[in-house]
Amino acid sequence: MANRLADETSPYLKQHQDNPVDWYPWGAEAFAAARERDVPIFVSVGYSACHWCHVMAHESFEDEQVAAQLNEAFVNVKVDREERPDVDAVHMAATQALTGHGGWPMSVWLTPDGRPFHAGTYFPREPRHGMPSFPQVIEAVVDAWTTQREKVTESADTITARLANHRELEPADTIDVAVADEAAEVVLTRAWDRRLGGFGRAPKFPQAMTISWLLHRHARTGDVPALEAATQALIAMARGGIHDQLAGGFARYATDAAWLVPHFEKMLYDNALLLPAYAEAATLARDERTAAELARVARATAHYLLTDLRTDDGVFVAATDADSEGVEGRYFVWPYDELVAVLEANGHDPDLWTAFLGARPAGNWEGTNILHEPVDRATFAAERGLTPEEFDGAYDVVRADLLAHRATRVPPGVDDKVLTSWNALAALGLVRAGRLLDEPTWVEAAATCLDRLHEVQVDDEGALRHTSSVVDGQRRATIPAFLEDLATLALADLAVLGATGEGRWYDRALALAEDADARFHDRVEGGWFQTPDGADDLYTRPKDTWDNATPAGSSVLIEVALQLAGLSGDLVWRDRAEEGVRAFLLAAGRMPTGYGWLLRQVEALAAGPREVAIVGPPGPARDALVREATRTVRPGVVVVVADEEHAGTVPLLAHRGEVDGAPAAYVCRDLTCDRPVTTPEDLAVLLEGS
Repeated sequence: MANRLADETSPYLKQHQDNPVDWYPWGAEAFAAARERDVPIFVSVGYSACHWCHVMAHESFEDEQVAAQLNEAFVNVKVDREERPDVDAVHMAATQALTGHGGWPMSVWLTPDGRPFHAGTYFPREPRHGMPSFPQVIEAVVDAWTTQREKVTESADTITARLANHRELEPADTIDVAVADEAAEVVLTRAWDRRLGGFGRAPKFPQAMTISWLLHRHARTGDVPALEAATQALIAMARGGIHDQLAGGFARYATDAAWLVPHFEKMLYDNALLLPAYAEAATLARDERTAAELARVARATAHYLLTDLRTDDGVFVAATDADSEGVEGRYFVWPYDELVAVLEANGHDPDLWTAFLGARPAGNWEGTNILHEPVDRATFAAERGLTPEEFDGAYDVVRADLLAHRATRVPPGVDDKVLTSWNALAALGLVRAGRLLDEPTWVEAAATCLDRLHEVQVDDEGALRHTSSVVDGQRRATIPAFLEDLATLALADLAVLGATGEGRWYDRALALAEDADARFHDRVEGGWFQTPDGADDLYTRPKDTWDNATPAGSSVLIEVALQLAGLSGDLVWRDRAEEGVRAFLLAAGRMPTGYGWLLRQVEALAAGPREVAIVGPPGPARDALVREATRTVRPGVVVVVADEEHAGTVPLLAHRGEVDGAPAAYVCRDLTCDRPVTTPEDLAVLLEGS
């Protein structure tokens, strides 16, 4: 039986187009079919790089008998969580409420009108470790639907009412910065793994937003443990197997506490968020060796983004798979004999380099080796009589030879859809890291990406879209934009505005922010919904509140509003930002690792939002002012650079010009600016003293 996924643009949905399961995409057709047949809807949610999604697909969705069960009993709907984050969010909340946990693949059964009544995650083909088999689960759901319909309906009514009426946030009356102090205490005393780095227990996720918040907190307050926790996490990840030691880039998470064993999928968003975190830490590190290591990883991550994930037209694909040839990690791991043979064939000392890369004859994972750096690189080099420069030069050659051999293997699959929000995060990370580490080509790459997004992610009516994929050689944009798309694209536009001063970036960001506030704002309780007014294909309208794998659209829009207040002089944006912070603040104090982006905005408010306008022609004098303004993390500071030709396009820059023929810097707070200065030394005094 041919299912209905062949015409979809999502690579994940296309992976299932040949299943014997009669899949529908999410939409009205599936619900109409369920009502006509009077059967439940089975919703299976996953994503293309998800290892256990592939396992369940191979075990069950490709099995003729299981497919026959599903087709007879249900209308079956396949959802790409990255394509429909709203569908994922609503049903993940239901799954967590019904089972106490969540994850992917997510399996949810709905009544024909879309209300959940049963849920789970991965179910094996055969009973295993106390888990029922998927066929057993199907039979149980069918039995409940046919013999206990009233109880099923009551359960659906209860869970739907509970979730629809649940008020996740209780807004704070005021913005009390002490909440950020309490949040830091929670993270540093309860979550920080002081022995192995990172936060919490296995499995461990990068938590780039928590790390960035701690770095900004240190920059504002001098909190040394905050810097130590952030830096230790970054270095532990960089030296671990979660980091691809050869090509750069980070996997989604580590299954163990020591960062050695990842699930090998690589997501655009992780690398987009980690890049600026490494750059920020490099500028704040207390010793040169640590700063150099962090900067090196930032550059490797940028190289990975720009080499492995960027398309020919300058945008970024969503992810690469964990599996190759049906085996998780096969592309990345090294049998010891193969590693030694490649080293020897290229004239490298196998004893030296297997020791450096943590490889053992018996393997360090399932009989094979995940490459990592078990010891400090500088110490390892010194013990062998090599300077850091000599060692790094030798390792670059070894790495290139190992990469060349690895490239002969069958590579993992690529999810080549372009997601607006994730691409905007990548552009934002490139701009922020590029300015901190003085890498102007990264800023140029970000601008290219954003220009392309404004072109290809917009439909014929001028509306922004969430995702696009290439179909028959043409890029098709689908799914109306969510809050996260509008907010992150606006913030990335503002970042490029800061680096270039070109007014078109301001105009774009302002239009996106106004659209987001008009169509997504909760006029009753404050904050913003994930979906726009009029989106009615879910039983409840989700709010975007949680800085989880990616930042909540609400948290990003708060940052956009703070910046627009200073750039435009319109304090309605400041009011909107503070309203948003109050909505999240108390929850952030209780669960800080879920609100890292939001807490960074609290640090910005505590430091006092400031704008630095640097005006003058390009050249050494202006460059010196820019380097001083952007050389390190300064919470709440927005730097905009422009020549006098562009100075009139942004309200902050209006009527600002050179002083006595020299480029000048204007430091402003609350719509009031200090006297302009023309030297880096005077600018440093203003920035440190304000």
